[in-house]
Amino acid sequence: MSNIELSGSPVYLTEKSANSPSGLMGDFVLKFWGVRGLIATPDDNTSRYGGNTACVEMRVGGKNLIFDGGTGLRILGKTWQHLQQPLEAHLFFTNSQSNRIQGFPFFAPAFIPHNCFHIYGAAASNGASIKQSLCDQMLQPHFPYPLQVMQSELQFKNITPNSEVKIDDIVIKTALINQTQRSIGYRVSWQDYSVAYVTDLSYRAEQVERDDIIQIIQGVDLLIANATYTPPTSHDHECADSLWQASVEIAQTANVRQLVISHHHPDDHDDFLDKVQTEVKSAFPKALLACEGLILSVA
Repeated sequence: MSNIELSGSPVYLTEKSANSPSGLMGDFVLKFWGVRGLIATPDDNTSRYGGNTACVEMRVGGKNLIFDGGTGLRILGKTWQHLQQPLEAHLFFTNSQSNRIQGFPFFAPAFIPHNCFHIYGAAASNGASIKQSLCDQMLQPHFPYPLQVMQSELQFKNITPNSEVKIDDIVIKTALINQTQRSIGYRVSWQDYSVAYVTDLSYRAEQVERDDIIQIIQGVDLLIANATYTPPTSHDHECADSLWQASVEIAQTANVRQLVISHHHPDDHDDFLDKVQTEVKSAFPKALLACEGLILSVA
């Protein structure tokens, strides 16, 4: 049974274990560094929820895990940059679209010798590996320095859907949750606790995709999902009002204990997201919308 706590600011939630590089303390704790989808949205009207693209840090059983490397990864890296001791972390990418990888070239700890990063990702829709996708965005004219200037040890690991990654006593299961975008969902299990990171739910998911999604999120303590937005060209607040219901419905079907909706659309301002959060909680009381700086303690 989980004991999920939350905080709107980065405060310590437990005194049970050693610090993570960014100061998280606990056996299974996570922090949101980027909660925006599609494109970063720095704006006066997005200051409360945040404008950085996807990045979630998890501290699990003494290990550092990161999910997605949007612009929030740059902010996370700044909190690690001052540390002198070697760092080791595991980065899991859901797909190779720009909003999931664009923070990686600005991840300062990757430029520091003796640090070590294990990088996991599945092949993109064009067949490119996660290493190739990260390399390509750092080539001229897109970026002034190639990936090779990063002085840390980078270990790239190709993963496939319906596989497992084991990091000591942590088990990360994978599933293909969006065929069109070739997006991977993750289930992180440690002892009796579990968190699912499934952030490319489709409004019109095929039954095969839906079955895979339910399997990987079944009974988790915490599900991090998106609000299944329609394409940007047709996005407006009138049609977005109900699209969170797909995330709620699948969370209810899979007996998820708590739901966090992230990857907010760039057009969704703070006041609108406040309204959505009220509606979501009325349908699923143990649900909330992610904001930058949100800390959740699972164990």
